[in-house]
Amino acid sequence: MESALDYWSAKALLEWQVELGATEALCEAPVNRYELEAAAPKVKEAQKPGMPPPAPPKPKPVDPVAEARKVAKSAPALPSLRQALADFRHCDLKMGARNLVFSDGQPGARVMVIGEAPGRDEDQQGKPFVGRAGQMLDRMLAAIDLSREQNVYITNVLPWRPPQNRDPLAEEIAVMVPFLERHVELAQPDILVLMGNISCQAVLGKRGISRLRGQWDQAWGKPVIPMFHPAYLLRQPEQKRAAWADLLELKARLGAPN
Repeated sequence: MESALDYWSAKALLEWQVELGATEALCEAPVNRYELEAAAPKVKEAQKPGMPPPAPPKPKPVDPVAEARKVAKSAPALPSLRQALADFRHCDLKMGARNLVFSDGQPGARVMVIGEAPGRDEDQQGKPFVGRAGQMLDRMLAAIDLSREQNVYITNVLPWRPPQNRDPLAEEIAVMVPFLERHVELAQPDILVLMGNISCQAVLGKRGISRLRGQWDQAWGKPVIPMFHPAYLLRQPEQKRAAWADLLELKARLGAPN
């Protein structure tokens, strides 16, 4: 049996090995250092003095359309839907508009008119279809014994005026469609009247009002008839004959048994 080294002998051997260039002590058995690195816990690097704190993780981007669906579906009645629109933060149009333009007329009426977007007069008054276009619409409705005061409900695809009355962008329409669909569900009309191209794009997914007008379609469980927008008829009075034919189609449908 080997005798243990005394202190001085061990010290002398260690100093001799250091002089020879030894820098590490080895065990009697080999060590797999790759396994040691894999098993070692990761230690967060300590923050150095004077360095700014690490940035918090970035929030996940919000899908405006998905958020609109969730918010609109949760509205149990028209007043709460209006408030949900007023509180909605994912449509930049509201930043430049004076007023939210929600609706006019009689909720629960058999006819629901859907316009495109508010103009200057609508933005100032907070009601859809006012000014010259609104007066034209009132005359059109009166010609077949309808009125917003008695038996018509009116809204727009967009509740806020686009800058300079430009056409709404596709993404702006898309984020407002869930609110419009819920609006129709809560108002419960028998017939939808789509005034202009933007309304047809939002409700039917189609454009080309000259081709679509006067042709019955279906959307959201309702019969739908597209018509020329009153503002267009003010610019193109020769199209009033076609608009009159469409109004007669609407009147005949209202007179038919449900």
